[in-house]
Amino acid sequence: MDIDAGATSAVGTDNQQTPVLRGRSKAIHQFTQQTLPACKPVLTPAWVIGTFFMMGVLFIPVGLISLHASQSVHEIVDRYDVDCVPDNFKNNKIAYIKNSSVSKSCHRYLKAHKHMKAPIYIYYQLDNFYQNHRRYVKSKSDDQLLHGLGYNKTSSCEPQAFDNGLPIVPCGLIAWSLFNDTFSFSRGTKKLEIERKNIAWKSDREHKFGNKVYPFNFQNGSLIGGGKLDTTIPLSDQEDLIVWMRTAAFPSFRKLYGRIEEDLEEDDIIIVHLKNNYNTYSFGGTKTLVLSTSSWLGGKNSFLGVAYIFVGSSSILIAFIFLLLHVKNPRPYGDTMYVSGGRKDISS
Repeated sequence: MDIDAGATSAVGTDNQQTPVLRGRSKAIHQFTQQTLPACKPVLTPAWVIGTFFMMGVLFIPVGLISLHASQSVHEIVDRYDVDCVPDNFKNNKIAYIKNSSVSKSCHRYLKAHKHMKAPIYIYYQLDNFYQNHRRYVKSKSDDQLLHGLGYNKTSSCEPQAFDNGLPIVPCGLIAWSLFNDTFSFSRGTKKLEIERKNIAWKSDREHKFGNKVYPFNFQNGSLIGGGKLDTTIPLSDQEDLIVWMRTAAFPSFRKLYGRIEEDLEEDDIIIVHLKNNYNTYSFGGTKTLVLSTSSWLGGKNSFLGVAYIFVGSSSILIAFIFLLLHVKNPRPYGDTMYVSGGRKDISS
């Protein structure tokens, strides 16, 4: 059969005609027959055992370092949504949170069990809050957040797109449900200042929220969701909103509230003055205040370190199992020249 006219010739070998391929036809033949020049490692027992062992040697130290970094982060965690409800409303928390005549002020006392080096990050944590619900995630208008009233296509924001015939800025359920508990801190008689700037992503502040877009007709309806916004401050400077608008992937999440820019010493008592405004009682959610330091790896999270240690330990265990099997039941190596592309003729 002619593979490529003018590109092949016949060579007689033991009364057989073998086509000799040249140029493009040779490359195509090598490609289709998987005989192109390539690295074809032969996985001998020594290579396999050595690879698993080296994985363990590398992964376990990385895991131990990551775990140590995570454990060096100190946290103070305080759930306050139950204790901040007055005794006469313990059995009807929804009535308490919806009654605007009842004071929402609450005081909590936190103890620093270890020295906490600044900056100390303040987070609020919500549980059983599904920000990842499809309709909730879609209930916003990115163009309106950037351009304001100049953009009127806000059908994705329903039912919080218009109120009394006027557009809502920012529209949608995400902005409408803005978290509005407030926190202040003191140590003894000294107030601890909270830095509220630069808590949102810089890319969000500069590219997703307009610096000439101001809240308009927001939380003016009969059904109030969460917090209100200052109509004299552009959206790009309202970082509480920007942090909240970046929706969480899981029903339990933390969001940054601010930073304390001074150290806390061991056994310091921190007094928290908070306003318990946000309604999580209607859907069985919880609210938690978290004070946390950080490390070069970020916040407190042992998963990465544990995962590295587990993979490294498993690799070393597999290496030992393979080594024992190889010592107990050794097998002779095959001739690698018989591998596809080798020079030996199998028929010989």
